Amino acid sequence: MSLKNVNTVLATAVVLFTLYLGVSFILIPETQAPGFGLPTWPSGDGGGFLNVKGSREIAMGLAMGILLVTGHRRALGWVLLMVAVAPFGDMVIVLAHHGSVAAAFGIHGLTAALIAVTGLLILRETSKARKTQEAAAPAPAAQPA
Repeated sequence: MSLKNVNTVLATAVVLFTLYLGVSFILIPETQAPGFGLPTWPSGDGGGFLNVKGSREIAMGLAMGILLVTGHRRALGWVLLMVAVAPFGDMVIVLAHHGSVAAAFGIHGLTAALIAVTGLLILRETSKARKTQEAAAPAPAAQPA
């Protein structure tokens, strides 16, 4: 299996998982909240904050998905690196609010690392492809003086 195929499978998994999380946090936030890692449910109507997380996840998933489907792989690599900031931020938030250390590192930290590695692999793939194209391109003909 080529690097491009592996990267496509990884990117597709990231996109689908991100969309799944987004839809889950919008439709059934009460079942998703305990797995997030924070120690307590927000007082009052805290579900709205989880819906915000859901809409963020859907927006990120759609952005990555569109780049994947349209073949803009280099842009996809950069967007994956940017998107990795969100679960990293979630990890920091869980730790800052004395939430589950296991959830912070095991869920959010590993997710951030997986997304970042996928982005770096795609950037590496597109960098190699670009160098190959440049090497294969004929040199411009010399112009007579």
